[in-house]
Amino acid sequence: MNFCSLLPMFIRLFLLVLSSHLGAAEYVLPQGKQRLIGQDLQHKVIKGDYFQQLAEQYDVGFLALSQANPNIDPFAPSLGSTIIIPKAMLLPFGKHQGIVINLPELRLYYFDSVNNKVHVFPVGIGKQGFATPLTTSYISEKRKDPVWRPTKAMRERYFKTQGKHLAKEVPAGENNPFGQHALRLGTSEYLIHGSNKRFGIGMRASSGCIRLYDEDIKWLFDHVPMKTEVRIINQPIKMSFEDGNQRLIEIHSPISEDYEQITVRNAEQGIRKKKQFQAITPTTAMHRFIGANRARWRQLLPEIEQPRGMVISLTDTE
Repeated sequence: MNFCSLLPMFIRLFLLVLSSHLGAAEYVLPQGKQRLIGQDLQHKVIKGDYFQQLAEQYDVGFLALSQANPNIDPFAPSLGSTIIIPKAMLLPFGKHQGIVINLPELRLYYFDSVNNKVHVFPVGIGKQGFATPLTTSYISEKRKDPVWRPTKAMRERYFKTQGKHLAKEVPAGENNPFGQHALRLGTSEYLIHGSNKRFGIGMRASSGCIRLYDEDIKWLFDHVPMKTEVRIINQPIKMSFEDGNQRLIEIHSPISEDYEQITVRNAEQGIRKKKQFQAITPTTAMHRFIGANRARWRQLLPEIEQPRGMVISLTDTE
């Protein structure tokens, strides 16, 4: 019998979460034009498992886990079922230096060119109506135990929805939505920061800032130098030729203001949403990459209609 199954539930979950953040997800940068890093994992469901706990354990986003396993109930997965942990990915197009945040895949990449490594973290981004901006900036400030000062618009919205006033300033502590660490982007009000909530990482959940698990933002806080360049990009489709002729493609649901993938409120309340995908329109670059081979298009059609964010190896077999 598995020893962990004998532990009280709260102790076992604490150990799982703790063990998942002993270090950042680190990969050796591939050589040449190769883009593939990592590999998908499999998890066998035991009593007490649910997607938020597994997302924290494996340091992946909630939505990424849901989309990789569309036929599994994220709040009550069947005992003994196998859950895919999406850890394989293609590096985004563009220069691989500093911090790159790709909004559709809800991931942050930190490229350590000195050590030829890349570190990858799941992130939460701006919810509908509060889109995280596409920009090129830099780390201008590091804040330990940051103070949260909600904007006037935030306070007005809070009063309108909650019927009570929101404090103009929230000091460091368990009620501070910035968590314990924050990195400021240039001269803007946007931050890369932690959170005082378990839900929201790997979802569209913030007012425009970039959220990370507390352990992940602490790692960045400790390791990322001041003035590091930060690029926030929008690449729902990533493609790569690996080993000369292997075609790999990774498709994510595009960021759209009229489409809500899954909300923090739904996740917290255990509401099951059937619509977690948005179809994507094939681009000219996709057509060139896939070619006229019908087998490849048949294989890719399900990913176009319901993007899962998984790395797919296209076959030439008719």
